[in-house]
Amino acid sequence: MDNKANRQQDALDYHSQGRPGKIQVIPTKPTHSQRDLTLAYSPGVAEPCLKIADNKDDVYKYTAKGNLVAVISNGTAVLGLGNIGPEAGKPVMEGKGLLFKIFADIDVFDLELNTTNVDEFVSIVKALEPTFGGVNLEDIKAPECFEIERRLKEEMNIPVMHDDQHGTAIISAAALLNACELQGKKLEDVRIVVSGAGAAAISCSRLYISLGARRQNIVMIDRSGVIRRDREDLAPLKAEFATDRNLNTLEEAMVDADVFIGLSAADTLSAEALKTMAPNPVVFAMANPNPEISYELATATRQDIIMATGRSDYPNQVNNVLGFPYIFRGAMDVRATTINEEMKIAAVKAIADMAKKVVPEPVMLAYNVQNLKFGKDYIIPKPMDPRLISTVSSAVAKAAIESGVARTTIENWDDYADQLSRRLGGEHAILRNLSSRAKTSPKRVVFAEADNYRILKAAQIVKEDGIATPILLGNRADIEQIILDHELQLNGVQIIDPFIASEHTEEYAKFLYEKRQRKGMTLNRARKLLKDRNYLGTCMVQFGHADAFISGLTKDYGTTVRPALQVIGVTEESDVVMGMNLLFTKKGPVFFGDTTINKNPTASELVDITRLLDQAVRQFNVKPRVAMLSFSNFGSAEGEVPEKTSEAVGILHERYPEILVDGDLQGNFAVNNDLLKEKFPFSKLVDHPANVLVFPNLESGNIAYKLLQELEGVESVGPVILGLNKSVHVLQQGSTVREIVNMVTIAVVDAQTKELKK
Repeated sequence: MDNKANRQQDALDYHSQGRPGKIQVIPTKPTHSQRDLTLAYSPGVAEPCLKIADNKDDVYKYTAKGNLVAVISNGTAVLGLGNIGPEAGKPVMEGKGLLFKIFADIDVFDLELNTTNVDEFVSIVKALEPTFGGVNLEDIKAPECFEIERRLKEEMNIPVMHDDQHGTAIISAAALLNACELQGKKLEDVRIVVSGAGAAAISCSRLYISLGARRQNIVMIDRSGVIRRDREDLAPLKAEFATDRNLNTLEEAMVDADVFIGLSAADTLSAEALKTMAPNPVVFAMANPNPEISYELATATRQDIIMATGRSDYPNQVNNVLGFPYIFRGAMDVRATTINEEMKIAAVKAIADMAKKVVPEPVMLAYNVQNLKFGKDYIIPKPMDPRLISTVSSAVAKAAIESGVARTTIENWDDYADQLSRRLGGEHAILRNLSSRAKTSPKRVVFAEADNYRILKAAQIVKEDGIATPILLGNRADIEQIILDHELQLNGVQIIDPFIASEHTEEYAKFLYEKRQRKGMTLNRARKLLKDRNYLGTCMVQFGHADAFISGLTKDYGTTVRPALQVIGVTEESDVVMGMNLLFTKKGPVFFGDTTINKNPTASELVDITRLLDQAVRQFNVKPRVAMLSFSNFGSAEGEVPEKTSEAVGILHERYPEILVDGDLQGNFAVNNDLLKEKFPFSKLVDHPANVLVFPNLESGNIAYKLLQELEGVESVGPVILGLNKSVHVLQQGSTVREIVNMVTIAVVDAQTKELKK
């Protein structure tokens, strides 16, 4: 099976395994008792029904309407697949629903309509208005999409937007404003060539005109060439952008053009045509997956170019996810009756202005860059920027209020921005940021147990995704047989058999002997130990022949950690090594430590553990709020645990005031702000409930995270080893492929961080 076929099967497995599809409905109220059910349905549900019957606006108070968007399509223009029908388009609509949820906490029902008749489509959607707070039209072919959106906007009193039209228009317009500014050009003066004449091209051109571009300066090109006014049988939508100029081809139109907008097909624009553009050109080649001209060719052809594409692996990605989740969020939060031109322009300007502001450290960490600032390679914000939800949604909501289409108002904009920011920050954002950062500088990762299918599948994934370069340890014949049996794509990956001496074996053995000779190690014993994959792998990392090491899927924790401690050792800043688990809970991400190594740490060791946790949590783009746990609250009980935890907190407050930490505290007070505020209003954690929990001993930490993982069904990432000089991490026995990939991603980011500290 080739790489493409393997990817195709992975995509099919992703959608089909476990619960089919990508989204589900989850109750938001308790349903555990008979009383709960009588309130949820009969007879209790009658009360909100009667309230809404008296006042229809109360539907927003008593139901989920205000946070529910319909993603609606008839499957006539799906992605790059064309008219494949409503059933075949459903996976895309579910995917759109997933993006709404993870980026803006908006719930979605996807609706696939089995009709291509405009009147019927409009009638169906209009009848659904009582159910939804907004309608996102998707993947409907032109020209019908224009008529459908126009009529629905006129006939419905909730926000309606066809994202294929306006999403690309809004994001590219923000990028265009900034690109023109950097190139010293004014939008009203630039000559624009638009390659493509579909829904996105027409909507982009219309929005550029709303922002100041002149219609006579736009030349649009379809499959037949330049759209001229003298062309016969010209469709009305294309006639809107017909030119009187004597131009016939793209090449002719490009001469002295300032801006190229590509919304057509791969390799449409040649280097020769690019050379004829005016000085300091702007090129947005947005065809996916391959642009109208490759980034490498364009930037090699013109040194004065500012370029954007639709791809994430190049600067300036024009990505609709920068807009639609936040536009609907802002519109729905003020119960706007429509999404008007003022709201779209507000989104454009908010996105453009955000690129000019100082980029927060978490964003740079996510993309593994040290100096991300406004310039030719950064004209629009990154999709992972957490400021987007508060910035864009607030701008859209304000525009709705000021333009008179909002039915409610917002009194305190700072509070609103805080509420928006708190909607996000769970598993999705953290793991996406880590993955994005890992891809910026992939590292060589040694897999100790490469004779295992799950390890090899994970190795294939991180290789294909550009997260890491795998190095496989184990019997070559066994590994190659598993690869063959499962048709894995690991061609060219290095395989090392520990039982076959390499050029480095003697070097590793002498190092191990010299380091451990006063612990009973002989040179011969060191040579034999290197047949153990954990010793060999950690030596490879120690000597710089690899960057990170992963093991533990089939071995106990101690067997895996011991070689790392003996070969690599602890950092100069700390005397301890510890294990940290990240748990994704209903209250957000919570970090546990120590969960794996230190049986009964002293107060001094608890200080070191806390410092390691604080540093590590920041690498996850999370601001740490640390609780030192005990069975006591601020000395309310006596004993070894309250005394040492209290002592540790005192040391931390005195020596490391930058760390937000308090204790000793019982677990419920640490994470329940109302409880803490009522009983201990003096605590540093009041209004900042803990997201980092330091346990007083190994048994409490280990028991807590394992119980929570099983009883609550929360996902755990880890244990992540902190305190070692190099990136070595231990899998839990029986880890899934996904968990292995997550751990490899963390290992790569850890290796990147350690490299920067050198």
